[in-house]
Amino acid sequence: MFKIDRRILTHFDYVTVFLIIPIIIISLFLVSEINQTLATKQIIYISIGIILFFILFMFPIRRLSWLIPVMYWLNIGLLIMVEFFGISKLGAKRWLEIPFVNFTLQPSELFKPAFILMLAYLIHSNPPPKGGYNLKDFLKLSFYIVLPFLLIAKEPDLGTALILLLVGAGVLFIVGVNWKIFATLVVLITISAPFLYSNLHNYQKKRIKDFLSEKSNYHVQQSIIAIGSGGLYGKDKENATQAQLKFLPISTSDFIFAYFVERFGFWGACVLIGIYAGLILHLMSINYLVKDDYFIKVFATSLSIMIFLYMSVNIAMTLGFAPVVGIPLPIFSYGGSSFVNFMILFGILENLLAFRFIFEYNSTCNFKEQL
Repeated sequence: MFKIDRRILTHFDYVTVFLIIPIIIISLFLVSEINQTLATKQIIYISIGIILFFILFMFPIRRLSWLIPVMYWLNIGLLIMVEFFGISKLGAKRWLEIPFVNFTLQPSELFKPAFILMLAYLIHSNPPPKGGYNLKDFLKLSFYIVLPFLLIAKEPDLGTALILLLVGAGVLFIVGVNWKIFATLVVLITISAPFLYSNLHNYQKKRIKDFLSEKSNYHVQQSIIAIGSGGLYGKDKENATQAQLKFLPISTSDFIFAYFVERFGFWGACVLIGIYAGLILHLMSINYLVKDDYFIKVFATSLSIMIFLYMSVNIAMTLGFAPVVGIPLPIFSYGGSSFVNFMILFGILENLLAFRFIFEYNSTCNFKEQL
């Protein structure tokens, strides 16, 4: 008979699961109201995500941590291949075609778990000293952050590239870097801002100009109308005309928050944002739960920052407070790549938390087997 060690269940993070379940359920409900075909596909994505969650949860990540650098560099290789063999869609070269199966993959999406694991691996291998990392260690860690940023930004996919860059910078800031280094970086970025802007693609400059102009673009205008029409308590499906009459663009993905507010109103928006805030704060609180385990601390912090960035940028975008950059609402917007990626990340985090007793108590096995 196969029996799981009860300490695994003791260390399992039930709070995270409790918080993400309502987000998934509400998302599927909204997508099904707008497009039943997309809802059927989303069920498939959810099923794949859940399967991968449990596979990663049971995978011996710590025992095979030597694979993390291999995964990182393999993904870097895929990003480089995009430059030479990638296929273009809507002016961006972000995808690789898999031969014989008529299927494409987006290496920048696949890279996210490998990126966070690599940060955790590097910082766990070389924890910060009392005063924070010095310039040499900072530059070494920055290399692993800036390299994928440059490769992904060149595709161009500036949104994803900036998310990864900010996640890496946020982790280093929280873990500990000499304050003089960050102060110098702020000054350098401020001085070089005009040069950076001049090297943006035309469509990226247009998004910034649309954002700064007095009149928002069509997408944002319709999003604001949808949010305003929801009032305090929202509308029923038939009266949510912005989405049902197709005035609201991309209502199942980029602008799904606007449709949610149209359906459930201001108070519904407060509840949804509250769930996200609870999830982000809970993930950050893991820093205090595992004070000396930098592997878990870095991974949980990275995931928390990533969710915060995706959520805040997406919601700000729908309100007209940020340029429209195609950033999805985490595990809420329709789509397979983003959802599956986040489920993989949650599965890895649960693995690191649930099996951490192996290292704390010097246990020799993951499971107990009884015949």
